[in-house]
Amino acid sequence: MTRPRTTRLRRPLLAGTTIVAALAVTAGLVAAASEPAKAATKPRLSLIAATTSLTLTSWKEDPGVHVDLGTYLTAEGTPLELKVTRKSYKDPVTITQTVYEGGTAKAKKLPGGTVKDFSGLPGFVRITVTDKAGKKVLSRAEDFCPNNASGRVRPDAPATSKYPESCPTNPFTLGSVWGVEKGWAANTYGGSYSEPVQLGAGTYTAKVEVAKKYRDLFGIADKPATVKLTVEERSFEDEPMSRSAAAGEHAGHGAAHDAPTAHAGHGPGHAPTPAQAAAPVTSGAGPTYNVGHGPLTAAPPALPWALKKEQAVRSTRVGDASGQTDGSRRAPALRPLSKRPAGKPSVPDVPKPDLRSLPAYGIVVSDGEQDVPGKDYLAFSANVWNAGPAQLVVDGFRSPGKAKMDAYQYFYDAEGKQVGYTPTGTMEWDPRPGHMHWHFTDFASYRLLKADKKEAVRSGKEAFCLANTDAIDYTVKNANWHPYNTDLATACGEENSISVREVLDVGSGDTYSQDLPGQSFDITGVPNGTYYIQVLANPEKRLKETDLDNNSALRKIVLGGKPGKRTVTVPPHDLVNAG
Repeated sequence: MTRPRTTRLRRPLLAGTTIVAALAVTAGLVAAASEPAKAATKPRLSLIAATTSLTLTSWKEDPGVHVDLGTYLTAEGTPLELKVTRKSYKDPVTITQTVYEGGTAKAKKLPGGTVKDFSGLPGFVRITVTDKAGKKVLSRAEDFCPNNASGRVRPDAPATSKYPESCPTNPFTLGSVWGVEKGWAANTYGGSYSEPVQLGAGTYTAKVEVAKKYRDLFGIADKPATVKLTVEERSFEDEPMSRSAAAGEHAGHGAAHDAPTAHAGHGPGHAPTPAQAAAPVTSGAGPTYNVGHGPLTAAPPALPWALKKEQAVRSTRVGDASGQTDGSRRAPALRPLSKRPAGKPSVPDVPKPDLRSLPAYGIVVSDGEQDVPGKDYLAFSANVWNAGPAQLVVDGFRSPGKAKMDAYQYFYDAEGKQVGYTPTGTMEWDPRPGHMHWHFTDFASYRLLKADKKEAVRSGKEAFCLANTDAIDYTVKNANWHPYNTDLATACGEENSISVREVLDVGSGDTYSQDLPGQSFDITGVPNGTYYIQVLANPEKRLKETDLDNNSALRKIVLGGKPGKRTVTVPPHDLVNAG
């Protein structure tokens, strides 16, 4: 997909405290297995309602209301922490809960089938709405992603939530962490996954209750939350505000899991709603914006889903001069690194990144460009992620008057101190509309292979502006659960930049949608038959990695049809049936 002009926040480099904390948790889990059995301490979970009455607006031109009733799950004593993983794509998704024995963390396996994917707990609550006469007009279940720190419920609660800000939606996710921090609340509404409902003007009684299997599993009291609901019907024509502002009154909740959206031109990501992007949070560095991509500096009220899903998608695809192109936050300007690295390049013996490719998905045949009739292109999404244990940090340096930058990979010790760097290719300015930023070359390549695994077609896309668009596995060592919550600046730069820094965090990946000719495969003259899409990370092996043997991923496809009307069939990849 094309990439809008963008600036983003630099990810924090590995610090000693991060590694010490990770080792402490690991040591705790090991120690727990050898200690005598003790009573496990679980969080005290409660379902609460922020208000006993609520008014929702249904617009004549766009009828329907989002039944976000302001109900929240709170955790006290200890956090609710869940780890969701799969060993491979041949294995089902499993879930464990972190409990504590004598203050020591221990993993408790939850029943098989509790979850089927990484989007949240299915059917966690049921919403029932009755009208004034007592007739049931709505009954439906809502899934629940705990990763939506909506706010603190008491002043002495931890100032920030340590858990990620969304549940991953990439079909090839390997591991996720979900949690409700102690003293915090997470909205139980399904957010943009939940479709609006048709309720006429009038008064209703809404009841929200946690499903019995989850009450039993987590020890939640059987105390439904009840909210008196008033629905008003209004018209855009009667309002001084614009349609988009009016639509913003569809109620919703804070930073819950969002529907897959195009993240700054990368592909599916976890973009917040425009209302989240517009919610100011103050910090010592000046105004920034809370977007569900980092812990809050204060306990805010729950934020609304301001616009509909399609409006949120649109906001992530259109850039603006302020750099707010990914629907998230306004990043501070990059501080130019005006000098090339001093000293002699070296590759020290310290932790390094491990780039891995995911199988392609979202595979379709398109005509690519409307003014090229008869052409067939194979478009797809592809992700390269960093399994760690160290970040991938690449800086580009520009000699005055030169068209390209020299790129260097940087290395850090356990305390986060820079201890070495080495040349690793170039960065080039892409002036095309939708790009307008610096690309790091040779990060990944894409090939269409014949059934015998020999190359048939190669994509022209090999240069990238790196970003953490997808949480692929937040259970790996040193995974950064808040890749956007940093105080340094990373950016893909401006045309007049003297230098840029691009970072891929541990646990996160960068997704590209190959939907343009030159990026996708031109299959106009490719015979029908069985092929493989190969996603290859670090194709020239210029980047220093922990392991170079896991950089390739293959996805089987079958091409059919006739020229100008080609078809593609995508068999499941083991247990993952995501075409």
